[in-house]
Amino acid sequence: MRRKGLAFMAVQTHEKPAGDTVSLGPASALSCRECGERFPLGPIFACEACFGPLEIAYDLPTGDPEGLRRRIEAGPNSIWRYAPLLPVPADVVDRPATSTNPGFTKLVEARNLARELGVTGSLHIKDDSGNPTHSFKDRVVAIAVEAARAFGFTTLSCSSTGNLAGAVGAAAARAGFRSCVFIPHDLEQGKVVMAAVYGGELVGIEGNYDDVNRFCSELIGDPLGEGWGFVNVNLRPYYGEGSKTLAYEICEQLGWRLPDQLVVPIASGSQLTKIDKGLKELIALGLVEDRPYRIFGAQAEGCSPVSRAFKDGHDVVRPVRPDTIAKSLAIGNPADGPYVLDIARRTGGAVEDVDDGRIVDAIKLLARTEGIFAETAGGVTVGVTKKLLEDGVLDPSLTTVVLNTGDGLKTLDAVAPTTGPTATIRPSLEAFRAAGLA
Repeated sequence: MRRKGLAFMAVQTHEKPAGDTVSLGPASALSCRECGERFPLGPIFACEACFGPLEIAYDLPTGDPEGLRRRIEAGPNSIWRYAPLLPVPADVVDRPATSTNPGFTKLVEARNLARELGVTGSLHIKDDSGNPTHSFKDRVVAIAVEAARAFGFTTLSCSSTGNLAGAVGAAAARAGFRSCVFIPHDLEQGKVVMAAVYGGELVGIEGNYDDVNRFCSELIGDPLGEGWGFVNVNLRPYYGEGSKTLAYEICEQLGWRLPDQLVVPIASGSQLTKIDKGLKELIALGLVEDRPYRIFGAQAEGCSPVSRAFKDGHDVVRPVRPDTIAKSLAIGNPADGPYVLDIARRTGGAVEDVDDGRIVDAIKLLARTEGIFAETAGGVTVGVTKKLLEDGVLDPSLTTVVLNTGDGLKTLDAVAPTTGPTATIRPSLEAFRAAGLA
């Protein structure tokens, strides 16, 4: 079995008193992605039978796709318009004051970038920098908060490469939870400040993200972790479902149709796998026409274990030690790596990587052509898109969606050394003319 020996512990650290019933909308059970074993809804994340990862199983609404489509379109301009398809209580739509209400971010038709890259079809940027804390992590945290509330947790926590820490801090402040989050000690200063400003506890751990994650796994099994909801550990099955809303929004914004090609960044790999899950759900519900689509994964060369495995034809991912400016993607042992490989191969996609120089060039290219300042993860997806087009892997005639998952203001250090004033002059017309700028 591919994931046998998984180091995580399926520890249920906190639960509602006996007799209480947890209702999370259409969510019906937790299902093992490896052996199919089912478990009641609760704060567990690994199968007791085979140690495989758990995900949400649903009883989704069927039989009236037009009615469901109208219901979604009448909903709020946030992820909660998709509440009938998510593991959240039905009344979440009526409680906007308890959530940061992320989602329904812009799908930008990138005509200037398309011309630059030689794309003849339609090219779109799904720009998730417009979320409350300026990254897609607000989506996943919003779902995890609802699970934490249902299971009676009092503290929200996470291991994070930066964006998630900020999202947890903001969501906890809004929802009235205590927060305590853990990050590598050497994160970009912008992300450190954004994680700390919400007033929760922020703890730097000496080491990389994988070291932070191991520490959190230990804390979850210790009495110190009693009452703590780790959004990406014991609440991970719920948390991951937030990424499905990217797929829902993209298809709705394209007029309820599937894109032909998507380019998605890979950190743990969960976002890519859940986008695929969301697309398949829309097909099954009759909300979009069933036709082929291809999913491409994007990594930084300095942390590219999934890309290497794809190119070598392997089914397992060999961990690496990250060394890249794209710190939000710097997870050397991606939990969902094997599933990313399955999806890329099943859909006819690929997994590719670009070096730090190409990442910086791509950030500037997107900013120059479309006025979108992406963080380094967005530089990875745009850079990989350019590389795949140059190599003839992406079809330039099709509808392509590229994800930008965060705001460039969080990763200024990546572009600061090569970006600045065109000229510095005296305040006179003569100096302006002399600089050759007139």
